[in-house]
Amino acid sequence: MSDVITAAVEALNEKASGGFDGVAKFVIEDEGSIVIDSNGARAADDEADVTLSADADTFQAILEGDMDPAAAFMSGKLAVDGDMGLAMKLGSVLS
Repeated sequence: MSDVITAAVEALNEKASGGFDGVAKFVIEDEGSIVIDSNGARAADDEADVTLSADADTFQAILEGDMDPAAAFMSGKLAVDGDMGLAMKLGSVLS
């Protein structure tokens, strides 16, 4: 598992300490994928209700609060496939 994925799993588990109501997957280009659900975040490539894809820099900027997830989506830096409502709920967890 890459260092980027390991650090992202830790950061997501801190931000969503109570888990997440739904199943979301983050696909980080050239690094791997993370699934977050009611059990927290983990490195995995499971099926999800919504999949968010971005490069490592964009994903890190979102996690650190330097980039708003909605702004990343609107600018084309973050792709969303699936349940947009769930993606918006996840965006509020990350902010």
